Amino acid sequence: MEKFQNWIAGKNSAPASGKHFENLNPADQGDVIGLFPSSGKEDIDKAVRAAHEAFPAWRDTPPPKRGELIFKAAELLKAKQDELARVIVREMGKTLPEAMGDVQSSVDVAQFMAGEGRRLYGQTTFSALNRRWALTKRTPIGVCGLITAWNAPMAIVTWKLFPALICGNTVVLKPSEDTPLTAYRLGEILKEAGFPDGVVNIVYGVGEETGKALVDHPDVQLISFTGSSRVGRMISAECGRSLK
Repeated sequence: MEKFQNWIAGKNSAPASGKHFENLNPADQGDVIGLFPSSGKEDIDKAVRAAHEAFPAWRDTPPPKRGELIFKAAELLKAKQDELARVIVREMGKTLPEAMGDVQSSVDVAQFMAGEGRRLYGQTTFSALNRRWALTKRTPIGVCGLITAWNAPMAIVTWKLFPALICGNTVVLKPSEDTPLTAYRLGEILKEAGFPDGVVNIVYGVGEETGKALVDHPDVQLISFTGSSRVGRMISAECGRSLK
């Protein structure tokens, strides 16, 4: 049985707790797909620090260059579509055609967002003062925390991930505990595509502890969450208090 680790700063990282949880095939509870880290606050802090350190260089990478890496990720997702779809089927129970569509959605959003690297326009306008231009320029926010659900395990992640990346943000992803292997395979693809270490970090966990640590972290500037209304209300309240 394979034991997986968190992915932080381009390296495998064991959970501080030393504990792992079982990833089970819902159609066959005897089929243990793998063991994934039960991560906590210390692991989230390590991942956020890695994303924070990677941010200046990624922010300063020209958007078209960021787009080239996302285009490469789209090519790899398409090339591995059948393999990834079978991971989704085993991990959360979709039919194979539905799982193929899940991956195709990720290919589509990757291609679209890669093109946005050429379209991150600002505005110019006339100033009320003589011999002065008024202009706007888009700038990234910083470290984004992404918390995703199980029901579209590749699509939901990439709907959040690629828009954040093309805009120059770095990411800490906490995928659903029901579909960690799909996120792990996506991490492998991003590594193969050439994304710099620390730009994308993946931390696994069960229950609310991992996600709460990500939401509460002072160096996370944005949270994108898909899940229950109950948890969404709590996240919205915390983000309001901390102006995320």
